[in-house]
Parts: sequence; C-alpha cells; structure tokens
Amino acid sequence: MNTNKRWLYLGTATIIFLFLGLIYAWSIFRAPFSELFPDWSISQMSLTFTISMIFFCLGGFAGGLMSKKLSVRVRFLISAVMLFVGFFVVSMVNTQNPGASLTMLYIFYGVFGGGGVGVAYNAVIGTLNKWFPDKVGLASGIMLMGFGLGGLVLGSIVNSMIGSMGLLTVFKILGVVIAIVCVAAAFIIKAPTADDSSELAALAAAAVKTAGRAPAVPVSKDYTAGEMLKTGRFWIFTIWAILLNSAGLLVINSAANISVAFGGTAALGMIVSLFNGAGRIIAGNNFDKFGRKMATIVNNAFMLAAGLLLAVGGMTGKYIFILLGLIFVGLAYGGCPTITSAYINKAFGPANFPTNFSIANFSLIPAATIGPMISSALLESAGGNYNTNFYAIIGFSVAALVMWVLLNISSAKE
Repeated sequence: MNTNKRWLYLGTATIIFLFLGLIYAWSIFRAPFSELFPDWSISQMSLTFTISMIFFCLGGFAGGLMSKKLSVRVRFLISAVMLFVGFFVVSMVNTQNPGASLTMLYIFYGVFGGGGVGVAYNAVIGTLNKWFPDKVGLASGIMLMGFGLGGLVLGSIVNSMIGSMGLLTVFKILGVVIAIVCVAAAFIIKAPTADDSSELAALAAAAVKTAGRAPAVPVSKDYTAGEMLKTGRFWIFTIWAILLNSAGLLVINSAANISVAFGGTAALGMIVSLFNGAGRIIAGNNFDKFGRKMATIVNNAFMLAAGLLLAVGGMTGKYIFILLGLIFVGLAYGGCPTITSAYINKAFGPANFPTNFSIANFSLIPAATIGPMISSALLESAGGNYNTNFYAIIGFSVAALVMWVLLNISSAKE
C-alpha cells in the first residue's frame, strides 16, 4: 500500500472543508441581506442559520444512511447538486417580494445548503477516518480545522466580492465553485480497498504498541446505531459535548462585540476563530497520544480557564484577560468536534461510523439553542453587561467536569 495517497486525500479533504465551512459564515451574508430586505427582522434572519444547522445535522444523518448503499463518489455528487441548487436559487430572490424571498432563503440556504454540507461532511469524515486508524484524532483535527476556519479564511474574500459584485452575483459564483469542489472531491477521494484496510489495521496496532498504552476505549465489536444508543457512555459523552459547546456559544457569536466592549477591536475578537482551528489540531493530537480521558479533561480545562479569565477580565476591566479568555474559548470549542469524531470511531468501531457519528452530531442542535438563548437572556437581565455570561461559562464547565467523571465510570463498566 502506498500510504502517501492518504495524505493527498487528507489535504483534499481539508480544502473541501474550507468551502463547506462557509455555511458557518452566515454573519457575512446577514448585513447585505438586511440592506436588500430592510423589512426582514433580526430574528427572521437568525432563523436562517438555525435552519441550516438543523439540516446540516439531518444531512449528515442521511449521508450516514447512504454510506451503507452508495459510494463516497455518489454522495459527493449528491452534495454538489444540493449546494449548487441551494446557492444558485438564493441568487434569484426578488426584492419586490420580501415574503416569498425569505421563504426561498429558508429553503435553499437553510435546507439545501445546510443539508448539502451535512452530506459532504459525513462523506469526508467517514471516508478519511478509515484511512487513518492510527491517527484518527490528528486526521479529524486537520480536516475540522479547515471546516472551522472556512468562514475566517474565505469569509474576507467573499466579503470583498460582495462589495464589488453584489450579494446575489456572489451567491451564483459560490454555487458554481462549491459544486466544482465537491465534484473534484468525488473523483479524488476514494475509500480504502480490502487490502488497504488490512495494512491500515496493522498500522493502528503498531501505533498503540509504540504509544505504550491500550486503546482509549476497548472495542469488542462494531456497534450499530441502535446498540450505541443503548450505552450509557454515549449519552454521558453527548451531554458533556452539549455543555461545552453551549459554553462556547455563550460568547462566540458575540466575540467581536465583547472585544470592543472591553477596549479591544472587533478584529481582535475574531481571534476566537483562529484558535478554534488550532484547538481541533491540539485535541486530535491529544486523543491520539494520550487517549480519550486525557483529551477530554484538557478540553474541559481549556473551557474552565476561559470562563475564569473572562470573569477576571470582566471584574477588573483589563483587556488582556478578555483576550486570553477568548483564546481559550476558541481552543475548547474547536476541540469538541474533533474529540467527538475520534471518540465515536474508537468507542463504537469504524464499521458503522458514518451513521453513528451523524447521530452524535445532533448534539449541535441543543447546544446551538441553549448557548445563544441563555446568552441573550443574561445580557438582557444584566443590561448589556457580559459578566453573567462569563460566570455561566464557569458553571457549564463545572457541569461538564461532572460528566467527565461519570463517563470514566461508565466506560469502565461497559
């Protein structure tokens, strides 16, 4: 087996994720849409992102089910069609009919865009993890770094294009470009053959021996989705992930505003996005080298440190604490999806990973609801003061620490 090709696939996957990560860049599109449709309320436009996240999870689940019957190439082509239709039809909204245009935005950006990203996301993760059984954490981290940085890296380019070409023209271009990227991926990335899988399994065994430890979670069989859902450790891990993701979302959507409120700049607030990407690599490396227990406690510690630093910054008014707190929020929030990918693969086996991982990703929905909802309520009650949000991060982190202890106990029993 020529193992070099798996690194080619990993590089391709990371580039794909840069483009797919644009689905997270709704904030870039929101202001231009407000100018085109001044009658749309903030809550109406915010619903677009919520719909896209729900269908991202549903698309991932559908992609997992497809993986049992359809090749990775076919799944990439399906996502290419969905994303092309989604972005291209959004470019046809009519400013003379804001009601119908809002519905179009929900359907084609939210349903087709979010769903198409979910299908491609599952195809990439599900296929690439098979190529890296010895480095599943690192591979997941590198790929997901691309997904996390998509909005940051390509967002500024897209923003500049909107300024020079107009929002609707940019959506047409994005529809074509993202479809081309997915079609290219369909002909580059391949699943391992039976011979490849045998040699990759040997690499994984050698990696465990070299590390001098047992696998993070011994797997006696490949769990089906139904069997996974019956285990206590899956639900405890899911609650842990929801708590840390919710804690991150208490500040991530307002990072630029928080930075400005404490004397910094909006650009410095975006440091969260940069360390979001770094956190994915760090978490993946920790998982591969030290196992699930250490990777999760380090990630938990990052979020607790973030809450404490932000709280100190809020009490003292010193910006350095705010900046460090935002860095740690990025590290912890970025680490969660990488750990989820690696843990589901290691704990429940690779055979049904695409479906099992897509189910685990549904934790994003309650987190995307709980975090922003609590953040808004606390800000309103505090008259715009962010300190209570910072205290809430500490509370979520401590609750996640309790889940970490319970996960260790449950993993030892099952």
